[in-house]
Amino acid sequence: MKWILLCSISFSSSLRIPMGKRVLSSSSGGCGSRGKMAIEMAARDGEFRVFVVAGEVSGDSIAARLMNSLRRLSPFPVRFSGVGGTLMRKEGLKSLFPMEDIAVMGIWELLPHLRKLRMKLNETVEASVLFQPHVVLTVDSKGFSFRLHRKLREKFRSHQEDCPLQIHYVAPSFWAWKGGERRLKNLSSFLDHLLCILPFEEQVFRRCGIAATFVGHPMLEDDLELKSEAKPRCYEQEGNSEGFLSSHGLPSGTTVITLLPGSRLQEVTRMLPIFLNTLELLKRSFPQLAIVVITAPNDHVKAYVDKVVGRWSLPIILVPGASLREKYAAFSASTAALCTSGTAVMELQLARLPCVVAYRAHILTELLIKHKTKLKFISLSNILLESAIIPEVLFQACTPENLAIALRRVICDPSVREQQIINAEKVFKMISPPERITADFVPSDLGSGFVPHCASMNAAAVILYSVRKPLPNTGNRSINALPEFIGTTKNSQML
Repeated sequence: MKWILLCSISFSSSLRIPMGKRVLSSSSGGCGSRGKMAIEMAARDGEFRVFVVAGEVSGDSIAARLMNSLRRLSPFPVRFSGVGGTLMRKEGLKSLFPMEDIAVMGIWELLPHLRKLRMKLNETVEASVLFQPHVVLTVDSKGFSFRLHRKLREKFRSHQEDCPLQIHYVAPSFWAWKGGERRLKNLSSFLDHLLCILPFEEQVFRRCGIAATFVGHPMLEDDLELKSEAKPRCYEQEGNSEGFLSSHGLPSGTTVITLLPGSRLQEVTRMLPIFLNTLELLKRSFPQLAIVVITAPNDHVKAYVDKVVGRWSLPIILVPGASLREKYAAFSASTAALCTSGTAVMELQLARLPCVVAYRAHILTELLIKHKTKLKFISLSNILLESAIIPEVLFQACTPENLAIALRRVICDPSVREQQIINAEKVFKMISPPERITADFVPSDLGSGFVPHCASMNAAAVILYSVRKPLPNTGNRSINALPEFIGTTKNSQML
């Protein structure tokens, strides 16, 4: 089943671009010879314009770090426009509209929002054209992102001189779906480059004729940000557990359970009551029980969590997910966690906090996922290690009773806890960023601003030096007629 939501200027003279101590010299004969690098287009205009779009909390974090890295590496002033959340706004983005307007998950759940999504898509397309960007960068949320890229490619097809470089960060999880790889070739019709966060993705995309680069998993930048001296390929984050317990008046013997119900309102309204009912079942087994709920930086989510927590019998501590130090301090003070499938699972592994992964959706969405997926597991760690290292309680089996059984085992069985902790390091070695991008088109000297073993730095280097492809002449054929890659905004991104 397919799910559908609803060049270059003449540059013959020599160009010299300062980059630290390095000077880049190049010349181009226009579209006939090769496309333009982003940094060449920026040199022409004296500034680097990036139109960036993220549609969910994890994408907001990834995009914000990338924005910061682009500023540090670009030899020209960088100006941003687009759609984003709290962290992107802190980097200077004035979002066209609240990111939550396009943060819709599911398949059948999507239907009531189609009209609004089409309106926001058209608004985003028009804003991008008016901004005249050198790069259009989308982060995750492929349902909205790929539709945006296709519409922009069609708009710019008639005047190649103004066509921006089109890049997507966080490659679609084609490998999770039956027949997924067959659909990949369509991506090259509207994308110039894909930034991959898993090492095996790069070669598969390249075999399908798509320019792709593995930059590393961006979640590992939590470790770089929190450590004063990060050791390459040694990923483990220990927060201030004693400080957390003391600040919330919890004795040292307290059993602290952290709940991560998700970042989107739809999933939080579905998962948080299940999680809280699970702990109701466990409170007699653990009399000194404290609950922590990590709240996503989403106003709708915060309002819902406040309402639910206010009428619950158990004492609950709310921790803002946007604060890395508070979040990892809570992880360090916790005994175990209940987590909705997603990026948060990797955060828990970084903190070496044993957990149980859960997921529920609309019954029809669940049936479709079961029919289309070719994976046995939903968590990235389990997928990479090909083993159920982290317990998963999914779909109709995701009940308070089943979660209580799984969570009790994680809390009480040392061997289960140790297995998760030991295997976390194996996973991080598999997804850790390379020291630097070694692609031929990326210069060896990126200046003093470059930070090695950093996904956002690698991604920024690729963006600056990626080449815009000349647009083929397709006659009257519309890009909108091209088949869409399977999936929606979320279901192939639960990993």
